[in-house]
Amino acid sequence: MQLNNWGPQDLTAPKERLLPQVPATRGLVVEDVQSGWVGAVVRLEKSGGMHIMELADRREKIRAFPLGFGFLIDGEPVEMVAPATAAAAPAMTRTASGSLKVHGLKAQVAKASRIWVEGKHDAELVEKVWGDDLRVEGIVVEPLRGIDDLTAAVKDFAPGPNRRLGVLVDHLVPNSKESRIVADLMKSPAARNNVLVVGHPYVDVWQAIKPTTLGIPAWPVIPRNIDWKLGILAAFGWPHQGAEVVGIGWQRLLSRVNSYADLEPSLLGRVEEVIDFLTAPVSL
Repeated sequence: MQLNNWGPQDLTAPKERLLPQVPATRGLVVEDVQSGWVGAVVRLEKSGGMHIMELADRREKIRAFPLGFGFLIDGEPVEMVAPATAAAAPAMTRTASGSLKVHGLKAQVAKASRIWVEGKHDAELVEKVWGDDLRVEGIVVEPLRGIDDLTAAVKDFAPGPNRRLGVLVDHLVPNSKESRIVADLMKSPAARNNVLVVGHPYVDVWQAIKPTTLGIPAWPVIPRNIDWKLGILAAFGWPHQGAEVVGIGWQRLLSRVNSYADLEPSLLGRVEEVIDFLTAPVSL
């Protein structure tokens, strides 16, 4: 499988004279005249003897431009120049989940509330994309070994207003085994008000990675009589014999994920929903 590596596009603009010089400071909104790209300055670096600034638009897409002429600020032409402290500008202003990155803040002591996911791979994916956010909030992700005993596990956890529980379930679709387990759980008094169960439609969390992230048109369809993960590995032409190959294959897939943009929206929305539920103020 081949991944497409797209680099920033370098665009130059016609040189203007006698324009105000504006330092490319982080957060400044700038428009490139030639391309029409509008974004906030998120990074400035020196490369090949010139300064390059990166502009992130409102969808968090980033393009790079050399400093100089050909830019507008509030509709007025300017010359973008390097600030005196350009080297000190932070390289990142966003976490992998797209949230504003909080610099210099230590992780909170873990709260009683938890996120439960079905397995180790789910936990590793959530940690890679939302780990910074969860450490700021003091929320821990714990993997289960399946959800067959979910109702009993929730009862043992003893949820409460200050001890909430969010559960992310694989393959939560109508008439599935998972949907019946969740329906039984939500009838339990232990789950009332302080437990939120959400799910995604995929057979496994592997499928929550966008095919385009992996450089493929779609996830392979695996016959039901074949173990799904081993079938996926075989379809990719990767080793698919023995128990250890599943973990190795997963790490290869996980290495392709760099941010929320590499995941399907149907997973993104559910995880964000759980985080909002666990961090909402307690009603008195």
